[in-house]
Amino acid sequence: MCRLREGDDLALNDIMDRWQSRLTRYLIRLTGSEAVAVDLAQETFVRVYGNRFRYRPSGAFSTWLFAIASNLARHYLRWQLRHPTISMDASRDSSGSVLESLQATDPDPRARLEEAERAAAVRAAIAELAPDLREALILSTYEEMSYEQIATIQRCSIKAVETRLYRARALLRKKLARWLEVR
Repeated sequence: MCRLREGDDLALNDIMDRWQSRLTRYLIRLTGSEAVAVDLAQETFVRVYGNRFRYRPSGAFSTWLFAIASNLARHYLRWQLRHPTISMDASRDSSGSVLESLQATDPDPRARLEEAERAAAVRAAIAELAPDLREALILSTYEEMSYEQIATIQRCSIKAVETRLYRARALLRKKLARWLEVR
């Protein structure tokens, strides 16, 4: 980032190569849409380039990058609430997609199906969380960020991050109680 700030525009390619997939995965978890996540990741890098002269290397670059991405995702999710859409595929029955993905040669298709259902239930439960809880949980669990980094990204105190994570995990335990018993 220091190279980019000093005028080496090709340094952006290095930044994108290093952070693109991780940032996109984070945004997919946050928005629930791969297409939206890719667009938001690209917009994040546009913002990085646009703000390259304002960057100060006092903190972790990842915190700054994820703060930009989180702000863009929050803005998108707020916009989506005000402008709801209906998918053209909404009327299709998607229950067969998991079954179709199972191969006949799989030694235990039932276990694989249960694993896919459990993963879908976890994704759905995370998607139902309030945005601030979902964001804190994803940053902590999937991106392995510290409470301090999450607090910086979410512009709140470390205690607020602890509370958000506690509430998110409690809600997930309640929503996923059925799956916790199956183990």
